[in-house]
Amino acid sequence: MKKKLFLLAFLICAFAVSISAQNTLPNDYVVIAEKTLQSDAGWRKVIDALSQKHDNAPVIYYHNSPYETLYRLRQLRPRYVAIVEKPENLNRDYIIDFHKLSRKIDDDIFADFLWGVITGYNADAAMKMVNNSTEPLVIKDAVATITEISGAKWFDRFGWVDDHKRGLWGEKVSAESDTINRYVAPKEVLGKFYDLYEKYNPDLVVTAAHATERNLEMPFSLGNLRPKDGKLYADFKDNPQFMKESGKRKVYFAVGNCLIGNVNNTKESMVIAWMNGSNAATMIGYVVTTWYGRNGWGGLKYWLTSPGRYTLAEAIYLNQQDFLNQQNEWSPWFLAAEYPHAERTSNPMNEAARRIKSFTGMDANIDHIGFMHDRDVLAYYGDPKWDVRLQQIPEENDFTVTSKIKGNQCVVTIKTNKNFSMERMAGDKFKEEHVIRYSVQLFLSGTAE
Repeated sequence: MKKKLFLLAFLICAFAVSISAQNTLPNDYVVIAEKTLQSDAGWRKVIDALSQKHDNAPVIYYHNSPYETLYRLRQLRPRYVAIVEKPENLNRDYIIDFHKLSRKIDDDIFADFLWGVITGYNADAAMKMVNNSTEPLVIKDAVATITEISGAKWFDRFGWVDDHKRGLWGEKVSAESDTINRYVAPKEVLGKFYDLYEKYNPDLVVTAAHATERNLEMPFSLGNLRPKDGKLYADFKDNPQFMKESGKRKVYFAVGNCLIGNVNNTKESMVIAWMNGSNAATMIGYVVTTWYGRNGWGGLKYWLTSPGRYTLAEAIYLNQQDFLNQQNEWSPWFLAAEYPHAERTSNPMNEAARRIKSFTGMDANIDHIGFMHDRDVLAYYGDPKWDVRLQQIPEENDFTVTSKIKGNQCVVTIKTNKNFSMERMAGDKFKEEHVIRYSVQLFLSGTAE
C-alpha cells in the first residue's frame, strides 16, 4: 500500500511541476508534420486548423524522421503532441519509434507528453478528425465484441457479442434496465453485431477478436468486417453490406486485437476505414500481433475504474507510465530492451527470454516477456487533448486529489469519502489475467497550482 501511494504522489508531483513550468510558456501543445505536407494544400489546411484550434500551437516539420524534432521539443516541452501524417507513411515502426521519442525530452523514465496521430483516407477525412474532436464527448452508448464490460454500468445503452462463447450476445436497452443475455446460431454472430451497431449507434466501440490490418473477425472466422474504399463492410457470404453509419462521431478501442492498429502504409486498412467511414475521431489499437495484452487492457482498466475522472488519452498515458515504472523496478534494462517484433526468429518469446537472462541475469517469466512485448506497440490515433470521457458514476466518485507546488516541494492531498473502496481503486478484479498485481491506479486529476 505504501508503495502504491508513493508512486501515486510522485507522478502527481511530476505532473504538477510540469504544469507549473508550462504555465510560463505560450503553448502546451505542439503539432508535428512531415515537410512535404507544408506544400500540400489539403493537408496544410489540416495542420493549420489543428494549430489554430490549440491557440496557434507551434508546428515543427521534419524531412525524414520525427526524431529530427527532438531538439525543438526539448525547447518547447509540450504537454500534448499531435502528428499529422498521410497513411502511406505510417506503419508499425513509426509508432514504436515515436513511443521511444516521447521519453527523450528529459532524463526520467516516463513519457514526457501525451500524443496522437491525425491521419485519414485523404486530407478531408483528416480534417474531419480534427473537427470531431473539438467539442467534448461523454460516452453514453456502446457496442462491443467482449463480455468483460457486459455489466454495462458505464453506459445508457449497450449491445455486445462474445468473442469467447460462440453465439452469446446481450444488450442493455436503457439506462434503467439490466443487461439481458441471449444466444444466436454462431453463423449469425456477424449479422447480430451488424444489427446492434445500427440499433445503438454507439459513441464507443470496443473489440478484442482476431484481426489483421485488413479484417476483424466476428469472431472465430465466422464472419469479418473488412475495409473497402475507406469504409467498413460486413462480409456476409452472399451479400456483403457496408456498415450503416449515422455520421455520429465515436471512439474505437481495439483493446485486444492483433495488428488492427497498424496502418501498414496504406489507406486501405482497418485503421483508416474506422476513422473515415465510421467516423472514429479516436482509434486505439495494436500495431503488432498481441497475446499478453497489458497495454490495451490496462489502458481500458484505468478508464473504467474511475469513470469520468480521466479523458481516454489520460487513461492510456497513465497506464503506460505504470507500465514503465514496473519494468524499471525489475531492471532499467527493460526500458531500452527490444522485443524481436521484426526479427526472423522461430520463437520470439524464447528469444526475448534469452535476452532477459543474458542482460539482467533474471530467469524470465511470462510477465517480463509480456511487458517487453507490449511496451511501445499501442497506437493512439486522434487529438490527444480531446476531452472524451465515460459518464461519472456518483457512488464511485469517492476520492479527490489536489496538489500544490511550494518552492521545491510538491504537496499532494488525497481525501477519501466514507464509501471509498480500495478494491475498486485496484480495478474490481477486471481482466486479471492481463492486468492484476502490477496495476497501480495513479489518480492524477487533481488541481495543480
